Amino acid sequence: MSDASSGKARPPIGEVQGKKEQVGQMFDRIAPRYDLLNRVLSAGIDRRWRKKVIQILDQHAHPRRILDVATGTADLAIEALSLKPESIVGVDIAEEMLSVGRQKVERLGASSVITLMFGDAENLPFEDDEFDAATVAFGVRNFENLSKGLLEMSRVLKPGGVLAILEFSQPRVFPIKQVYSVYSRHVLPRVGRAVSRDEGAYTYLPESVAAFPDGEEMIGIVEESRFTMVRARRLTFGIVTIYYGRAV
Repeated sequence: MSDASSGKARPPIGEVQGKKEQVGQMFDRIAPRYDLLNRVLSAGIDRRWRKKVIQILDQHAHPRRILDVATGTADLAIEALSLKPESIVGVDIAEEMLSVGRQKVERLGASSVITLMFGDAENLPFEDDEFDAATVAFGVRNFENLSKGLLEMSRVLKPGGVLAILEFSQPRVFPIKQVYSVYSRHVLPRVGRAVSRDEGAYTYLPESVAAFPDGEEMIGIVEESRFTMVRARRLTFGIVTIYYGRAV
């Protein structure tokens, strides 16, 4: 579904053509401070959100091979170690983010399980039916072509494999909706700019969230991308949502 058809404005780093390169460059710039910013801007709740994703995988998949798309600095891949899988592969288009992630994996002594590599979500370098589970944390919002990225994850998942997506969404309940709107428009960009020293990154974040489909609209897009039994679990008053389903 296009931004025009959903009635939502497209964010500055959001033209379909070239978005991938812009997003990759942006995350390369903020990579050294990305983890700190996550902890500060979420008050540490982001760790709890990732644990919820892993709990869903544990309940529905017991995966041996896991793919983490848009892995960034590998926070979710590292969290998935608790499932004791045979292997976890994380892919991302931002090499500086991957570099930070590799350092974290090495410090944990987890290099034999977690492999981080450059990879485009819309053209994954894997054969069909390779993985038992695929995850994305705060990454699908940055895909240049959302449907193409979802279809690629369906392709590399085994039939019945579980997809779990963690993404920002729009709170809908008073007064959380109003408070979050003020925070995301005014507080988040200022703190983000101050800590990351990047003018655009944390202005892009709330704009991209506002432009991105959520709720039933997102469920429909995932279902159209060859997934079934798709569900949504809203967390922290709807600030984030986990979408999960099974590959056809």
